[in-house]
Amino acid sequence: MGTYLNPGNSGFTGILNDLYVDKTGLVALINNSIETPRRLTCISRPRRFGKSFAAQMLCAYYDRTCDSSDLFHDKVISKDKSYQKYLNKYNVIYVDMTYIKPFTDNYRMLSAYLSDKITEELKVSYPALVVSNELPATMISAVELTGNKFIMIIDEWDAPIRENPSVQQEYLEFLRTLFKSSQTTSKIFAAAYMTGILPVKKDSRQSAISDFKEYTMVTPRKFGEYVGFTEEEVRNLCERGNVDFPTMKQWYDGYFFQGVGSVYNPNSVMQVIDNKTFDSYWTETSAAESLMGYISMGYTGLTRVIAELVSGMEVKVNTNGFANDLVTFKSRDDVLTLLIHLGYLAYNESAKTVHIPNEEIRMEFSKSVRETEHAETIKRVVESDQLIHDTIHMKEEAVSAQIEKIHSEETVPLHYNKEDSLRSVIKLAYYTYKDYYLQWEELPAGEGYADIVYLPRRDSEYPALVIELKWNQTAEGAIEQIKKKNYPKAIENYGGEILLVSVSYDKTLPAGSRTHTCRIERYIINGQ
Repeated sequence: MGTYLNPGNSGFTGILNDLYVDKTGLVALINNSIETPRRLTCISRPRRFGKSFAAQMLCAYYDRTCDSSDLFHDKVISKDKSYQKYLNKYNVIYVDMTYIKPFTDNYRMLSAYLSDKITEELKVSYPALVVSNELPATMISAVELTGNKFIMIIDEWDAPIRENPSVQQEYLEFLRTLFKSSQTTSKIFAAAYMTGILPVKKDSRQSAISDFKEYTMVTPRKFGEYVGFTEEEVRNLCERGNVDFPTMKQWYDGYFFQGVGSVYNPNSVMQVIDNKTFDSYWTETSAAESLMGYISMGYTGLTRVIAELVSGMEVKVNTNGFANDLVTFKSRDDVLTLLIHLGYLAYNESAKTVHIPNEEIRMEFSKSVRETEHAETIKRVVESDQLIHDTIHMKEEAVSAQIEKIHSEETVPLHYNKEDSLRSVIKLAYYTYKDYYLQWEELPAGEGYADIVYLPRRDSEYPALVIELKWNQTAEGAIEQIKKKNYPKAIENYGGEILLVSVSYDKTLPAGSRTHTCRIERYIINGQ
């Protein structure tokens, strides 16, 4: 058993010793690609989404120097027809790119280091091996000597590109020597599996290693259920761990893949099961992945888009132009696409939109927008904080003036009076609500739906807010409509104070003359 050649099954054994969610069905998908033109697989997913666990599982399953039948006999893969055919049948080369960083001068000596180490371990295992000064030639000799092809597993494949972009070209050339030639690849590898945060780097609009079949956070396809935990798996964990599932869903749900449904961050879920505390476990692992740095970039429209996302809206995005690195950006779409791959945004494949997926990530955005040095973002934060203050202190003129300002700045004339636009105005105006409130849209209540309801967080002493933006009726009339249709009914049992907020304007007046008026009134629950 070596460091890179046939590392054994101890890593997966340790994983099974803890609370384990069976993801061995992934093995069957890789088995299905063995000795086919689809033998090269690259799966990208965010940090803390179980990439290394999957790599250790594959090592344990394929490594011919160990017997892993006891580890897999009761798992999902044991029911697949390919189970016995490939179990512990291959030489495995396993490389964790984050592990080798200290030994390669920050990846500057990566290709020479890996070539030497893999060759050295092959020579120890097979003394009769004819060694070449080129790693692919040595590996071909090993296959000819043993009659056994390799399964290659590269964990965190993109770490060199993320952490030292200057080595990118040399590193990609090293990968090309292994995987670019289909003839060479078929002689050496039965299959290869790479996992990382970023998809394979694009080179002149094409993948730099074009034979890899890619499955990403944008298009996970058949690997969607292996990106993270499914909702059924999380429900089962909550039952086993005596954890409230609805709260778990609020905090960590939000990623959604066709054919799979909701997908959760595995690390965060397991942290809650272990600690019994809901929090943001989305800790930074690299300065290169700083959310604040990306959302502060000066691309046209990015500040507005971030404001829309933070306020709970979905935003259109074009993911096609992204170069799959951390330095080549041409537009706000490239920034948003990167944030999808990093897990900060969830992608709706059918609608081609993105949104902030859950409470955990909202906390990261809230923290970042407050720490940014971007002047326009700071202005939005200050104005929103002031609006919330003015609302809970019932300063009607200040509230109407700020909402009128946002309405004028953020809505094109054609959409000025559309219902969806009015709701967006409220969400953009109350930009920083997440520090104090949970937001509900079209909340069923009484005889209709309340447009926007802000329910205080448990640690907030603020009143609940029921907000309506109307045209062609007085603010007082809008308040009466809220009461008549009994909109507050859906939240009156939460036990705290409720403020009814109506903002109205006359849409028949010309643009620039539509003065908004506001009425704020305390809602009396059951005559109290």
